[in-house]
Amino acid sequence: MLDSLFLLTCDEGSTDLALEEVKSEAAPGAILDELAQGVYLVDAGEPFAALAARWQTAPPIFVRHIAPVQLVVPLGGHAGDVGHLTVILAASLPPLDPAEPFSVQTRILTDLPYKPYDVNTALSAALAGQSGAAIDVRDPHQIVSVACARLSRWRPDASLLVGPGGVAKGQRFVALAGLSLAERNLSDWAGGMRRFAREDGQISRAEFKLLEALEVFNIVLPPRGVALDLGASPGGWTRVLRQADQYVTAIDPGDLDPRLGSDAGVRHKRMTAEAYLAAGPDSFDLIVNDMRMDGRDSARLMVAFAPYLYRHGIAIMTVKLPEQGRRPILDHAFSILREAYDIAGARQLFHNRSEITLYLRRRR
Repeated sequence: MLDSLFLLTCDEGSTDLALEEVKSEAAPGAILDELAQGVYLVDAGEPFAALAARWQTAPPIFVRHIAPVQLVVPLGGHAGDVGHLTVILAASLPPLDPAEPFSVQTRILTDLPYKPYDVNTALSAALAGQSGAAIDVRDPHQIVSVACARLSRWRPDASLLVGPGGVAKGQRFVALAGLSLAERNLSDWAGGMRRFAREDGQISRAEFKLLEALEVFNIVLPPRGVALDLGASPGGWTRVLRQADQYVTAIDPGDLDPRLGSDAGVRHKRMTAEAYLAAGPDSFDLIVNDMRMDGRDSARLMVAFAPYLYRHGIAIMTVKLPEQGRRPILDHAFSILREAYDIAGARQLFHNRSEITLYLRRRR
């Protein structure tokens, strides 16, 4: 069984930065194939479990999701693949731990006549019946990852294939599958694609960034905390903070959504962040900043506001990245922030685009 291959997923606009992280952490490794935009088949040059354990402790910024490839199953590119794949994987995957809940996460990365739901449903039922493990798609402890794809470069040796038949030259459809602990995949969502349901009262899609950051960084906000939202307009992050029972000072010369106007827990100051700083801010448990400005300038602003965080205070910010020279700019922003903060987390989340999200703790 294979043990060094894995699937890597990143934002398609950050491919170069994600692959640099792979080369830095897994120097003997190699990129074998690009299966879709931002999805790569990688040979780590070492057991996947070893690389995943290191990244679990110190996660990369731009690699959003990883999953082991332990089996390569040829596909015919027709509806019969679902039944064929279910039989082969149920017989060939490593055994599930019956005491731990699991889920099957399928991605279809090419044009095929079936959906992820079809594979998930059939394979989950087979594995649950075989192992006795409970299916839990919301909080799985172990994950069977399946990616149905069309190979463009990689030519797997016949000895690597599982099941009858080979990889047809004109099609080269395969399923790449593996079993891992959810905590080893960097995200317990397929491809790291964390989706939130749109709510009736939602103000902006930017809310999803803050919701995802709170989840990914395991941030628990203090009960009835006091928060500062820099560059708050139109108020999406302020709304999320209010839902988390935070009293919010929203700083922005622009308007907030009218639905926030009647909320006694929101204090809107119509001024720039710089003007508020000059006026002498209050003290806060939390500062958030999703302002669209140069990442280094945003870092300097956060350092200037650090004295107004309580000693236990934290901050969440996005760092906007230009098209060119992103890594030096990011390194410079980090250097500035470390004057006042410990960087507790840095990730390009699913809801980030040309930016990353940082979780900061005030230095004591």
